[in-house]
Formats: sequence, C-alpha cells, structure tokens
Amino acid sequence: MADFGSLFIVPTPIGNLEDITLRAIRTLKEVDLIAAEDTRHSQKLLQHFDISTRLISLHDHNESQRATQLIEKMQQGMNIALISDAGTPLISDPGYGLVNQCRANNLEVIPLPGACAAITALSGAGLATDRFRFEGFLPAKQQAKAQALESIERETATSVFYESPRRIADTLQAIVDVLGCERRVVLAKELSKAFETFYSGSAGEALDWLHADSNHQRGEFVLMVAGHKMDVNDIPEEALKLLKQLMAELPPKKAAAVVAQQYGLKKNTLYQVGLAFDQ
Repeated sequence: MADFGSLFIVPTPIGNLEDITLRAIRTLKEVDLIAAEDTRHSQKLLQHFDISTRLISLHDHNESQRATQLIEKMQQGMNIALISDAGTPLISDPGYGLVNQCRANNLEVIPLPGACAAITALSGAGLATDRFRFEGFLPAKQQAKAQALESIERETATSVFYESPRRIADTLQAIVDVLGCERRVVLAKELSKAFETFYSGSAGEALDWLHADSNHQRGEFVLMVAGHKMDVNDIPEEALKLLKQLMAELPPKKAAAVVAQQYGLKKNTLYQVGLAFDQ
C-alpha cells in the first residue's frame, strides 16, 4: 500500500473563512487532486487561500462513476482530498460511496477534524449532549416527515436535523402536530456568519417566532429537538423489577447504571425512581 495514494477528508468553513484549519490548508495544497461537491463554489475558497491544486467534481449525480475513476488514480499513487461546499464531507453531503470503495480496496482514508454545523450548533444549544442522534434532513413529503418525527416521539436523546429556509416553517408545524407544541426546540441559523442566531423555546413559540418576521426564515438551519422526558410510566415493568432487585445489593447509582445499559434508558431517571422506592 506504500505506493498507493490516500484519500483525505477535509472539512471546509461553514461560514467564517477563519474556521479552516492550518492542516486543512496544507493538505489542500499538497494533494494531487481535490474532489469537490461544486467546483465553482470551492474555487473561491481555494483562491482565497492561494491553493492552486486541480479540482474535479464529485456530487450526488456522478459519485458512482467518479468514485471508480478516483480509486484508479489513488491506486496509481495520487493523493486526493475530498471537500463539500461547507463543513465535513459525508455529513449530509456526498462522499459515502467513495470512502466505502476506498475501504473495500484497502486504500488509506485520512479524516481531518474541522467545521461541522451539527456539532457547532449542538455545543451552543443548551440541550442535553450526553446522548444525541443526527438525522440529517427530514423527508420533504408531509406523510413521510410525520412518520420520521413519530419515530423520535419517545426518544430521550436530543435529535439534530438540518433544514432549508423554504421548509423550516413546515417542519416546525409538523413538530407541533406530532410531538406537541410544548416540546422544546432550538433553532440555529447562519452559524459562524455575521447574523448567527440561536432561538430556544417550545415548538409552538419557535413557530410563532418564524412567522413574526420573514427574515427569521432566512439562512440554513440546524434544528434541535429536546428528548422526551421519561417518567416512571415510561419504564418497562421488567426494568423496574430489575432495578428493585439490584438496589437490594448495589448502590442506587450503580443499580440505575446497570438497568439503563440493559434497557437503553436514562440513568438519571432510573436513579430518581430508585430513590423513591424507599420513600
């Protein structure tokens, strides 16, 4: 494999050009070829950092064919960087097929850390981050969107979605309809840009906020939905039985941790329920 080239996964800024890393700039200058989601868009970024490496397109419509070509180039010794329009490639962006083929052909894949809208938004949202699930974009059709939201109705982890400005109001309405107007949400838009905005409140309040000013619906969104707050009625009877048995032998926190792992439940909720057994 020493004579083969490698694929570098290179995150690019999601808004502020200063968020690109020194390692990313060096890598983009040193590789033989850069595969970009939109070459015209990426050319502006490369020009800004005085990067003259040749660009080639790789997007949803040509990835299958292009991946085969890029694999051949790496097998001939070329190093290739993969970038998307913004953020980390493959996170709701093209690249899975190429990376999968690289692994299948024993070609080295080197991912660089860097900008990611989902993680950036989540870190500043004020929602629980001990467990979260990234769902990308919700389906466009209303029925499919409702079904997707129904699947997280009892989810206790924070759910993270991407959404476009033209669909954000419809998506918030669907959340109100499926999860209820009181479910807490956080909207983050224009991350790292001049008009970066976070809005936190109930789903109903967030929907009112979107409709209050058309400017509120502009920009690319990260939509985060707080997890379902589990109470004793949500805990399976067999889990409660096990919790009682373990608490006779173990400290409450340890007993709660064991049951939480066994049934995929929240440790803190089980701990509080366990304490109530003795009251």
